[in-house]
Amino acid sequence: MAERLQALAHPARLKILRLLARRDACCCKDVVLEIGLAQSTVSQHLRTLVQAGLVHYRPDRQASRYSLDEEAVSQLAKDLGGLLESCCSVPTAARCDELVGAGGR
Repeated sequence: MAERLQALAHPARLKILRLLARRDACCCKDVVLEIGLAQSTVSQHLRTLVQAGLVHYRPDRQASRYSLDEEAVSQLAKDLGGLLESCCSVPTAARCDELVGAGGR
């Protein structure tokens, strides 16, 4: 999960994911035109998203295609939701008491 969250830690990669979520598949050129970054920059961001398992890469003779891995993104959302629920469902004061002990204040 950490690698996937790290891949999302850049605004351009979030824009790319949103773009891919609206389309079946895009080539790098489509992404460049949509978000206005250099082709080399977009390629690097796409590579990061592919390596994190959030985007599928399909090579093609004319233009390689990228698409959102909807299952991976859905699983990440579930995992993150579970993490936040386990961390944040207990009131803050009670959680602090648990961590440092009631006499630690």
